[in-house]
Amino acid sequence: MSSSFAIEVRNVFKSFKTVRAVRGVDLTILPGQFVALLGPNGAGKTTLVEMIEGIQKPDRGEIRILGMPWKGHQKELRQIIGLSLQETRYIEKLTAWETLRLFGSFFGLGIERVEEVLQLVGLEEKRKAFTINLSGGQRQRLALGIALINHPRILLLDEPTTGLDPNARREIWEILRDLRKSSDISMILTTHYMEEAQQLCEQIVIIDEGRILREGTLDQLLGEDPSLKNLDDLFTSLTGRWLHD
Repeated sequence: MSSSFAIEVRNVFKSFKTVRAVRGVDLTILPGQFVALLGPNGAGKTTLVEMIEGIQKPDRGEIRILGMPWKGHQKELRQIIGLSLQETRYIEKLTAWETLRLFGSFFGLGIERVEEVLQLVGLEEKRKAFTINLSGGQRQRLALGIALINHPRILLLDEPTTGLDPNARREIWEILRDLRKSSDISMILTTHYMEEAQQLCEQIVIIDEGRILREGTLDQLLGEDPSLKNLDDLFTSLTGRWLHD
């Protein structure tokens, strides 16, 4: 089944008891496109991403990945999606190499791919280090390596640099920039960092209270009002709140 879109979200709704987390979202992402999903805590970002990655099911609407719905295509879609969630827990007495080897085995991949990913995320020198002894930045690079181990066509990163110092954050950025140059992978990145969205993504989607408020390139979003200096200004003008609230 083919499609001109990497990801299609059509009129999707999701509620949890009295909380309307996602309300009528429409979103399309092209192959090779890096998209930032911005919004404060509780905006619906994580719920939307979890539905795209198949963890949650929409109450209404349709989601297709490379033209395929989750129903009836779970096996194929699990093979082509890479995930990095807000919190990643590791087996503490496995090394970085052993952890990647474990996840690679789920996809029938051998040690050659493990070595490629270790180099890709800059953890060659930490191959024998137990995961419990890795720094925060190294743990996040390992999480990114796990997300990339299966050669994904779709990469979903949920606040991958939250809590990292500026140097560790920029190390993640460099990996993603290189990935964008060398592949046709499509990515959704949720983040609270405006600079991160601007550095990594060509398309920016602003969401709040389960609805998409605005989407476009940075120039398009800021060009509509000369008084707007950055994305935080735009979000405040739309909602009266800051993006980091």
